[in-house]
Formats: sequence, C-alpha cells, structure tokens
Amino acid sequence: MPTAATNPDFGHRTRRPSSILEFIRSNMPAVPAPSVPEIQIHSAGPASGLRRLSKLDTEGRRPAPPYWAYSWPGGAALARRFFDQPETVFGRRVLDLGAGSGIAAIAAAKCRAIEVIAAEIDPNAVVALRLNALANGVTIKIVAADITGGEPPAVDLVAVGDLFYDNDIAQRVIAFLDRCRAAGIDALIGDPGRAYLPHDRLRLVAEYPVRDIGDAKSAGLRTSRVFAYEPKGA
Repeated sequence: MPTAATNPDFGHRTRRPSSILEFIRSNMPAVPAPSVPEIQIHSAGPASGLRRLSKLDTEGRRPAPPYWAYSWPGGAALARRFFDQPETVFGRRVLDLGAGSGIAAIAAAKCRAIEVIAAEIDPNAVVALRLNALANGVTIKIVAADITGGEPPAVDLVAVGDLFYDNDIAQRVIAFLDRCRAAGIDALIGDPGRAYLPHDRLRLVAEYPVRDIGDAKSAGLRTSRVFAYEPKGA
C-alpha cells in the first residue's frame, strides 16, 4: 500500500492533487505546531488565502471548512499526551479518527507506534495530511473515507480529537467507539469541552494548556483534556 512517505497523491480522487499540493506548499509553510513544537504542520496564516481553494474544486461543489489547516486543541492534547507518555502508543497500532492535519497521528508515529492509520473524509485534508507526514519524516496509512459506520479496524488504540462539535457526528463517533471498545480496542478522546462530548462515558486522563484555533499569540492558554472512553456499564 502506498503511504504518506512514498506517494502524497495516493487516494486523492475528487480534486486535482497537484493544484492542492502546490497551494499548500506555496502558501502554508510547515511550522512548529502550537503547544506541540516537536511536530511541523503546514499551517494557514493571515495571508494564506484559503478561500482560493474553492476555485480548485473541479466539480463545482462547496469545499469543506479547512479544519486541516490548523492545530486544534483536542488533537494537540492527544499529541502532547503521546509525547509525555510515549508508552501510550509505543509498539501499538493506532487509528487517528477524523485526523485533520494529522497532529495526533504524527505524534503516535514519532513515539514509535508500529502502525498508524489516519481516517479523514475531506480530500484537501488528505493531501495536507500526507504533506505533514512527509514534513515530519513519518509513515502514516491514510483511509480517505468515513469509517464510523463499519466494523472496528485491526488496531489497539483509537484517538479522537475535536469531533464532538456536531450532534450527528458525535452520535456516529460514539456508536463507533462503543463497537471498538466491545472489540477490546482502547480509545482516547482529546477535547477542550465541546457541546456534544459524552461525559457519561469519559474518564479524565490528563489536562494540558494549549492554544485554540484563532487565538492570538498574546492570548492566554486554555485547557484541553484527554479522556479515556468507557462505554456505559463498563
């Protein structure tokens, strides 16, 4: 299977990969991720011109919001946890669900997980994820699909960052995580406290001061948390 380290165009079928690649490389330099400087991320700045990406859609569809262009607090908290406690992922197979920029997946790979899979449905994010993996010298297998309706993958740990902002998405993720836990797969959630976080299923593992998207460099840090996911009745 081609991976991020060998073929950044693999699996990208709905947009013109070379145009997206060139846009990211030209307008979004790889810089240390906020709160996780061990990782370099192609990040958007004030002059990046993300709106121009809508012109690269060859089928006339409105592009998804560019969540992948930033480091989000839940993903940053997961990445921080992996670096601070590398035994969390060392020698394990890890899935980063809704990976976005791939910050959690990259951290897992850097902390010597034996396999890292990133699942992401936005085709722009798929390209950015591959470029971010290349920038960090790690190999990540990317699944460009919504896998929440399927059976649990062959992994030891599922990491979920920042996915509980929408009720429909949250319910799909909760059902998927319930199936993963029933199959003996551990699950960690990174989140700053979004509206649809399933508190009745969570056990606090760690708290980290991180920056949120849009925070000015002079703004104070906010708390993002890492939770272990435990289904009801566990």
